[in-house]
Amino acid sequence: MAGLRAWLVQRVTAIVILGLLLLFFVFDLTESPFKTFEAWTAWVNSPLISIMIALFFGALLFHAWVGLRDIILDYVHTTVLRLFFYSLVAIGYSSVGFWVIRILMR
Repeated sequence: MAGLRAWLVQRVTAIVILGLLLLFFVFDLTESPFKTFEAWTAWVNSPLISIMIALFFGALLFHAWVGLRDIILDYVHTTVLRLFFYSLVAIGYSSVGFWVIRILMR
């Protein structure tokens, strides 16, 4: 992913993250699903909210991936080390993504 495309992905994912955070904040103010654990789990288990949470974490992980990829690209000049750090980040972010999906599927 080169210059302008990476910049655009960062901006779009930032807007998605901000929009979903604002939406969750509005949900909290209007419906206040976070008063009890049972209310919170019922709220999270609704299909629309689960999709929004998955979208939020997908955008967050993609946003972080592009940012760290650019940092690694700028500061790690050895190809072998660069691939090593890319692999570490990819494994870490994939693990977090699968963990979020596992939580949402329960």
